Amino acid sequence: MSVSSRMADSMIARYQRHLSPRKGWTCAHLVAHGGQSCSAAVRAIVARRGVVRGAVPTALRFVACYRAASLLMANGNVQGVCCCGPIPIPFRF
Repeated sequence: MSVSSRMADSMIARYQRHLSPRKGWTCAHLVAHGGQSCSAAVRAIVARRGVVRGAVPTALRFVACYRAASLLMANGNVQGVCCCGPIPIPFRF
């Protein structure tokens, strides 16, 4: 794993450990479709492809999450999802 991949992995791990539990929401893609959260999926992409080669799949994942948030909003089910759509993240400190 390259230095940039290790740095990205470390930053994602810190996000998952420290920020994600405080925001009180989960990934819209996970809520709508199941599977992995975006942070877990991006972490796997970076581990498998690296930062540069993983940029397009990462962007596609965030687009899919935005679409999932839009779908959830259209159905009126916006509780418990992240801000990949126009849904705010209330942090709890």
